[in-house]
Amino acid sequence: MAKSAASKGPSPAAAKTERLLNLVIALLSTRQPLSKARIREAVPAYSDNDEAFERMFERDKDELRALGIPLRTEPIDPFFDDELGYRIDQREYALPELAFEPDELAVIGLASRAWSQASLAGPAAQAMRKLEAAGVVRDESSVAGIEPLLRTNEPAFEPVRDAVLSRAPIRFDYRGGSGDLAERHVQPWSLTSWHGRWYLTGHDLDRDAPRVFRLDRVSGVPRRAGRPGGYDVPSDHDALAMIRASSGEEAPPGGTARLLVREGAAWSLRRGAEVVDGPAAPEGWDVLAVTIRSLRGLAEEVAAAGPEVRVVDPPELAARVTELLQAVVAAHEEEGA
Repeated sequence: MAKSAASKGPSPAAAKTERLLNLVIALLSTRQPLSKARIREAVPAYSDNDEAFERMFERDKDELRALGIPLRTEPIDPFFDDELGYRIDQREYALPELAFEPDELAVIGLASRAWSQASLAGPAAQAMRKLEAAGVVRDESSVAGIEPLLRTNEPAFEPVRDAVLSRAPIRFDYRGGSGDLAERHVQPWSLTSWHGRWYLTGHDLDRDAPRVFRLDRVSGVPRRAGRPGGYDVPSDHDALAMIRASSGEEAPPGGTARLLVREGAAWSLRRGAEVVDGPAAPEGWDVLAVTIRSLRGLAEEVAAAGPEVRVVDPPELAARVTELLQAVVAAHEEEGA
């Protein structure tokens, strides 16, 4: 006769989670390093078989470290280093209290919604759950009506992203503007979305110079070509400036824009702006003067603020913002088609 569901033990995944949790509790509860024998006694889920225990414990150590848990390996006796023990330092394990400014909360919420459309949907959702569990509430009101869409269909995206984060050199086949395919060796600096495309900026080792690469021109999957952390990204690196220069976009126009901004909104714009006197603003609004370093860049920032910002002048900025918002509407209509 088949066993009832109630009589069955926990699933392998649940058993593993329980074992890891018990291991963390045991290693957090001690000031002195625990030997393997003591850990085996403290965590009953470990196998009685010596060889099986060794395999399970080695896997569990790797798993904890991959999760970012600071597992220390130290001599049990400070005078004799022939036997090692394990512990987790509570000071390294605990996180400081989290605090975000209003504009930072708005960006966090917008970013999580953006990545929900892309390959990082799982990590983005997990990060938001952790922040909400810590009492951090994202700001939805300041980005109401804005639904960013980030698509990462390029097979090169994840390998390049990992290489940027780990500062690991990579090599890949790249089809240049002439259509020729050639292998490139690059130290990645940054991965940036611009005008609906993803761009890699970095140091081209073959040409010994900074270069920009469009991800949709990378053929196949990039391969690692060196150890992580083997180089430094220049402190003055400006990815957007490199991308704009490589595309031949006109120089920034300069001048000043005047914007109507709702009180308590658009903090990223306020940081680089000045509240000015002038024509009386409607109640609940401020008039801001913003230096135009890039007409397109400012237009993108204003458009991202949605109904919280209105352009007073110049007309060129208002036209750019209108184009961007119309493009958002068109993109959503295509998604719903």
